Amino acid sequence: MEKKKIEQSCPKKLQAREASVSPAVIKRLPRYFRYLRVIMREGIMRISSSELSERMDVTASQIRQDLNCFGGFGQQGYGYNVPYLYAKICEILGVGEGYTAIVVGAGNLGSALVRSPMFERRGVNIAALFDVDPARVGKKLGDIPILSMTQLESFCARHSVDVAVLTLPKDCTREAAARIAALGIRGIWNLTGLDLENSDGGPVVENVHIGDSLMTLCYEIHRLEGREERV
Repeated sequence: MEKKKIEQSCPKKLQAREASVSPAVIKRLPRYFRYLRVIMREGIMRISSSELSERMDVTASQIRQDLNCFGGFGQQGYGYNVPYLYAKICEILGVGEGYTAIVVGAGNLGSALVRSPMFERRGVNIAALFDVDPARVGKKLGDIPILSMTQLESFCARHSVDVAVLTLPKDCTREAAARIAALGIRGIWNLTGLDLENSDGGPVVENVHIGDSLMTLCYEIHRLEGREERV
């Protein structure tokens, strides 16, 4: 009965698919995904915005505002049904849509990403890696083949590919991105360190700079050391 009431309070078609939602809200959604998954593993089936706030270090007001962008999903006096909210966050983020990805660049970073459970946990299937190094081409990483870059177009003609993960050198990035765009691949997850621009009609690009996060950490350590020296 409680679940039925909660479902009735939420729109069946998520408002976010038609309305404009702040990029800051979108960037927080993966945190909800991660925390709710942990909460479910703990066997907690219901949680209030205040309780979720304590775990995530985000104000309860911010949580309610974020979730209200997509219909709310909660009920006053009840809070949030955790499995239901988790399922809706997964729906918003496209988890479980069965997206297929390729990794362009089978070096250390590309290989490490493929070996991690990150893609599987988020419902993304890695179909193949591509590289130019003859020492890598023709081998497998687990069950995933490493193919030559000369096979990129023919492979994508035979397989439906949604995402290209770029982990190749910077000086090869723009050429690879142009080939990927020409193939109609809808998304590029770019970890090369060279920013690619989003363009009308082209793939959606997410530029990721791991080094920026490291530098932010170094800044915080440096700032802390300065405070300690002044004490």
